Amino acid sequence: MNESAPAPVTDAATATDTATAAEEAAAPPRRSDATRGAILAAARERFAADGYERATIRAIAKDARIDPSMVMRYYGNKEGLFAAACSIDLRLPELTAVPHEDVGRALVTHFLDVWETDEVLTAMLRVGITNTAGAERMQGIFRDQLLPVARRVCPDPADAPTRAGLCASQILGMALTRYVLRFPPAVALSGEEMADWVGPTIQRYLTAERP
Repeated sequence: MNESAPAPVTDAATATDTATAAEEAAAPPRRSDATRGAILAAARERFAADGYERATIRAIAKDARIDPSMVMRYYGNKEGLFAAACSIDLRLPELTAVPHEDVGRALVTHFLDVWETDEVLTAMLRVGITNTAGAERMQGIFRDQLLPVARRVCPDPADAPTRAGLCASQILGMALTRYVLRFPPAVALSGEEMADWVGPTIQRYLTAERP
């Protein structure tokens, strides 16, 4: 049986969309922020489940329980929505006051705190392991934000890209096993214990002499 053709856009539907947009525009900023948050949360889940190519604005709007016109109003198109959904500030700490030998542990502690309190990174990790566009976005986020840290603390700044990549592999592996795959041993460790185990590895990647 053929799928039914989508209903044509009528003047009444257009009027409804316009009224909805006008109502949203006149709403207090708090409601606008809530709408954006709902859209981005739905987008991350949909991109993770369906991948970039198969995810649609209509499906994301349905998940967010809003009209598709509102998604377009805020983000323009699917590409703009994807970019916004994948925009993450890792909020890396200022490490100048941290003793040189404690940088690795400080980074692990920071990332554990972020992952424990912010579901966005976990959602984006799922997006990154399910489609190429998400993987490239995660690569860019960790490269751009970890690379300056590696340059500041490593013995030779020329090695910074390699060292930042190794740190990212360890941190993302930790997050994957603890928050996505939920391996029991990784979940059972306290934050302190995880920092004790993983911190020295990050420290070695950042500050040890090149093998």
